[in-house]
Amino acid sequence: MWQTLKEDIQVVFQRDPAARNIWEVIFTYPGFHAILIYRLAHWLWRLRLTTLARFVSHVGRFLTGIEIHPGAKIGRRFFIDHGMGVVIGETSEIGDDVTLYQGVTLGGTSTERIKRHPTIEESVTIFSGAAVLGPVTVGRHSRVGAGSVLVTSVPPHSTVVGVPGRVVKIEAKHTPTGKAIIDLNSADLPDPVQRALTSALEQVERLEKRINELSARQGGLEEKQAEDNEALRKVRELIKNSGNG
Repeated sequence: MWQTLKEDIQVVFQRDPAARNIWEVIFTYPGFHAILIYRLAHWLWRLRLTTLARFVSHVGRFLTGIEIHPGAKIGRRFFIDHGMGVVIGETSEIGDDVTLYQGVTLGGTSTERIKRHPTIEESVTIFSGAAVLGPVTVGRHSRVGAGSVLVTSVPPHSTVVGVPGRVVKIEAKHTPTGKAIIDLNSADLPDPVQRALTSALEQVERLEKRINELSARQGGLEEKQAEDNEALRKVRELIKNSGNG
């Protein structure tokens, strides 16, 4: 327990450059408070004290603005930055070294008592306002861009953006030992709309160039045809003049 608590504090310093000292983390970080309350509620849930677990979870939601169902399974070194509006459903499974930003939803798409929430593998970063819905899997070391809505599983090392979310890049982002390199600059995430427009403009430019080439070639053919017609006209005149002579 103490080792887990120590890791929960250390991870704040590792992923938030605004953290200055341990007392600031303990007393002013709602993400840290939310994970502490979740761990208590989850312990009660495993003891089958479900009503008490839900009450503790509800108190945590009231105090932090972060709603984590006590039935969710969360790994070590989990970090929620700012956190207001984060929702994590009952059957969600979150691996180690995962980072969520404010407004993230790990939601369900079914009313049946089945696995209906996402599985987030280790070292995943989900940026502000993103929603991952249904029993999908986000592969390890992946990033989900701000405002994205992901409803399908994605492989490891993916970068996902858009509504619905689509994989726009697959690349490894971790050290040789396997530890994640968490890139917190969401501005670097590619824009699929911009990429599509750029591709379309490039295609238009290629078509315009081809049309100009064909037009130039057609103009040359027309000029040659005119020359041939003029030569034929002169030949006819010579023949006609010869007949008259």
